[in-house]
Amino acid sequence: MATEEKVNILDEFKVKHEKNEIDTSKKLKVGIIGTGWIADAHMEEYLKMPDIEFVGAADLIPGKADAFLEKWGVKGARTYLSHKELLDNEELDAVSVCTYNATHAECTIYALEKGVNVLLEKPMCVTTEEAVAICKAEKASGKIVSVGFQPRFDENMKMIKEIVESGELGEVYYIQTGGGRRRGIPTPFGTSFIEEETAGIGALGDIGCYSLDMLLNAIGYPKPLTVTGYKSDFFGKADDYEHKDVFGVDDFAAAFVRLEGGIILDFRISWAMNMDTCGDALILGKKAGLRIPSTECWNGSIGGPLKIYRNIGSSEVCTEIPEKNNDGEGNFYKKIRSFLDAVKTGGPAPVPTSQILYNQAIIDGICKSANLGHEIEIEIPEV
Repeated sequence: MATEEKVNILDEFKVKHEKNEIDTSKKLKVGIIGTGWIADAHMEEYLKMPDIEFVGAADLIPGKADAFLEKWGVKGARTYLSHKELLDNEELDAVSVCTYNATHAECTIYALEKGVNVLLEKPMCVTTEEAVAICKAEKASGKIVSVGFQPRFDENMKMIKEIVESGELGEVYYIQTGGGRRRGIPTPFGTSFIEEETAGIGALGDIGCYSLDMLLNAIGYPKPLTVTGYKSDFFGKADDYEHKDVFGVDDFAAAFVRLEGGIILDFRISWAMNMDTCGDALILGKKAGLRIPSTECWNGSIGGPLKIYRNIGSSEVCTEIPEKNNDGEGNFYKKIRSFLDAVKTGGPAPVPTSQILYNQAIIDGICKSANLGHEIEIEIPEV
């Protein structure tokens, strides 16, 4: 029987909370494109920043941007009915793109062409081709795009990466990741998340991108090579689901992906299923294995202490690493703040497109493989 240890594995994994002073001598002019519910989270954090001036918001629904600014008590900012009008008429340093998945690329590329830095909400976009176009536009502009993966700033997510980089696991050869909701199709504010025209992808893009990033970021984002993908929409199309007539994306997906370096990725994601979890995330190395407990409703964090399994001599040992406390500002604040700091210093982007391009290519590859019914090569053009 394995013996159990409850210890902090190494001193370097301890949380070091630092609060940097914000330079208010230069104010950044900021706007938001798309004023739906995720834009509220952006505005809440922007209003905490003493070094920004919020100058404008755009939304294609008449009156929506005005109501958004009124709700947040923002005075003096102007509103527009399109991203082009906002970017053509305002001198912006940075913009949050909070639109439908299907318009992420269009809005981001236009902003970059106008010389504006972009905080792009997840998923990066819908297809690999769109992701490549964003990367090319970013490179040509000299500006930065940071993709909105706030779980990266969670202390426990950082710890996963620190454990891998410490060499504790040895050479990684297999990772298993996924997120599960027993019933959690997101329609509290309408159906834009589930319609093909606006969303393009479903659970894969909504929470699948987070799940992929959790482990791919930890192991250094190796390039994906091939994928065998599966997706379904059984719950979104079920007779008893109120939005079945407009549901046009995936509510469950799974895949087997070969990565550079001989690493295998086993992945599954769910908005709805007849199970409470898709299982714990695993990173298997040649020296040790790491178990990352799942959460019942996947939210970008962990469901309990991490555990490292290894042998010491003839003994099977399990080292339990206590969860870290995310003291101080929240992860969404850190996402916004790190982006603004990068804009001021000229980068690099906190969550770079060069990494999330691989994330998007896997998601797109799953969709393409599922549609074809067989394994495919993942082709990513040079940027």
